[in-house]
Amino acid sequence: MSQRFEKLLSPCQIGHVTTKNRFLKTANGTSFMEEDQTVGPGMIAYYERLAAGGVGWLTVESCGVEYPLGIQHIHYDGDVPVAGVQLHLDDDKFIPGYQELATAIHKHGTPCSVQLQHAGPWNPTGLLPRSRDTKGASTLTEEELPGPDFNPCREMTRAEIEEQIEFWVSAAERVYKAGFDAVEINHGTCHQGNTFLSRVWNRRSDEYGPQSYENRTRFLRRIVAEVKERCPGFTVVVLMNIAEYNHPQATTIEEGAQMARLVAQVADGINCRAEKYGHREGLLQPDRVLYPEPPENLAPGLDWSRGGKGATVPLVEAVKATGVTIPLWTACRFDPELGEEYLQKGSIDMVGMTRRLLADPEMPNKVAAGRPEDIRWCHGCLHCMDERNKNRRLNCRVNATLGRELLPEFQFRPAEKKKKVLVVGGGPAGAAAAVYAARKGIRTGVVTERFGGQVLDTMAIENFVSVQETEGPKLAAQMEQHVRQYEVDIMNLQRASALEQDGDGITTVKLESGASLRARSVVLSTGARWRQMGVPGEDQYRNKGVAYCPHCDGPLFKGKRVAVIGGGNSGVEAAIDLAGLVKHVTLVEFDDRLRADEVLQRKLRSLDNVDIITSGQTIEVHGDGNRVNALSYRDRVGGDVHRVELEGVFVQIGLLPNTEWLKGTLELSPRGEIVVDDAGRTSLPGVFAAGDATTTPYKQIVTAMGDGAKAALSAFDHLIRTSSPAKAAEAEAEAA
Repeated sequence: MSQRFEKLLSPCQIGHVTTKNRFLKTANGTSFMEEDQTVGPGMIAYYERLAAGGVGWLTVESCGVEYPLGIQHIHYDGDVPVAGVQLHLDDDKFIPGYQELATAIHKHGTPCSVQLQHAGPWNPTGLLPRSRDTKGASTLTEEELPGPDFNPCREMTRAEIEEQIEFWVSAAERVYKAGFDAVEINHGTCHQGNTFLSRVWNRRSDEYGPQSYENRTRFLRRIVAEVKERCPGFTVVVLMNIAEYNHPQATTIEEGAQMARLVAQVADGINCRAEKYGHREGLLQPDRVLYPEPPENLAPGLDWSRGGKGATVPLVEAVKATGVTIPLWTACRFDPELGEEYLQKGSIDMVGMTRRLLADPEMPNKVAAGRPEDIRWCHGCLHCMDERNKNRRLNCRVNATLGRELLPEFQFRPAEKKKKVLVVGGGPAGAAAAVYAARKGIRTGVVTERFGGQVLDTMAIENFVSVQETEGPKLAAQMEQHVRQYEVDIMNLQRASALEQDGDGITTVKLESGASLRARSVVLSTGARWRQMGVPGEDQYRNKGVAYCPHCDGPLFKGKRVAVIGGGNSGVEAAIDLAGLVKHVTLVEFDDRLRADEVLQRKLRSLDNVDIITSGQTIEVHGDGNRVNALSYRDRVGGDVHRVELEGVFVQIGLLPNTEWLKGTLELSPRGEIVVDDAGRTSLPGVFAAGDATTTPYKQIVTAMGDGAKAALSAFDHLIRTSSPAKAAEAEAEAA
């Protein structure tokens, strides 16, 4: 066990369930169900991959207890429902699919639950017809709704309350019969259940009304108690709002904590959430509220000191303060370090996560193995949730395998034949090496984290000979298309972690996924990444105003003031591009002159919203705790310190080679570059290198491609010269 994450990797008892660690995958919809809305192979593969990644508790996505009114992700033709894109468990015919799902998850020793929900008045997509027979605790007209994400609702009769309770309990029984360990009763956000808990919605005068905490929680507590009565030994947890905001009748933290105290008398665990009316998606993802800039009315009582990370932890602490002892948790942009911190404090008992586990399902295993540096981080872009709110299948910008686990091109599988040349890296150098190796008739494979590399982050390309102007993503797609014209095995979304050689001249490349690839010759073309400034505030405000890709993040700063750090080609190009978007650009260069091409400098100096500062040493990035608000630099000539008020800082000061995984294996320069000779040879026989990761000067797309071609030809020459006579004849015949 990693001592760094001792508490995170320890077990937890939730009702009748013991978890192996405290990573808790919270529920999120996927639309991965089959056309008949059953659980099928695709959804099972998605959840099994999460289980195999080592998560301690796995919650299967929000599942309606009634159809069609119980789900919010559904297509209508006028007023007629035509196709649900959300699970529902209102019939026994769905049980077999859930049984297969539970079996697949349990193969990996992972306890699992299903989250049950009823949409009630919630309409997050805006696509539900207003004519739906929406029922809630009380009647609310269109004019009385607390925000744009809801449909008008009518008050349930006493008979309808009993009917709804039976819907909930029957659905939970089906979860129980399918072999799951637990069920989560979702009465949070703005679902049906919350219309009883919240005074915003509840205006009843009977025993389900808002007159007392007992009345407000009665509907929820009856459901939990009856599920336990009909499902012996079953664990039942609850999701509920501890606080609401932006409405005079919103639930306060004090009210929510007292209601949670009553619910804890029957439930085995509580997932604590907050809701903010009038803001699309409320507080489901607290960090999103801060973009593009924090609102004036940030929800009080939450912790905004870390940019949304841990924002809802005070809700859990408030419930604990009432004497509740069952496990409590929340989900609010935790990472392993922050989760461990709050666990050690006793603020939470489990660490709720969704988006980080979508980006890297292997995160728990990597933490347990002491490899947190290998985690593929979620960027927090919310592309996944945007797709979901359009009733599309869930997908992720940093994990292209999400939802595609069964597609052959996204599966890692052993090659039918051992590769003679393995190219590590899919940028310009790697693509050129693959093409040249394949054209020699050599069995070739490419393993890459993302095909195209840094080219994908570059927009305007005007110095690629014979192509007057193009864009990075377009060029990357053309490179991949060219490589695929040959019999090259491309293994995407794989990162190399180690390189070894045996006595027989075979080189093994180990991958973070745990797989290994063996080849007689290897071309290393792992490229480079943006260099950091290493000044106070840079790490604190990364993605909160500090950025490294002007083409990706520039539009977020439209009409604002920004700085560009660096006066080389990249910095000057960034300043030119940003000047067309932002209010003002300040370019800061450490040297006493700009180092960009003269044609770029002339264009930059022609812009009237750009200031150029040379001999400027950036010393600190300032902010208010949530966002960047200034930059300080020192005049290297006079020594004076200057402060520039702004909202964004784009760092463009060069590249660092992606070679950390090669330290101690082959010769690296003091800057970490792979040392190569004029033929692309490294210090290891049979291992060649090309592109930005090497000591070759002038890091350009065109030079990287030349390096890649040269390395592939050298690899072929190596194969010819080091094979036995029979092998050499075979290689020559293959090349003919």
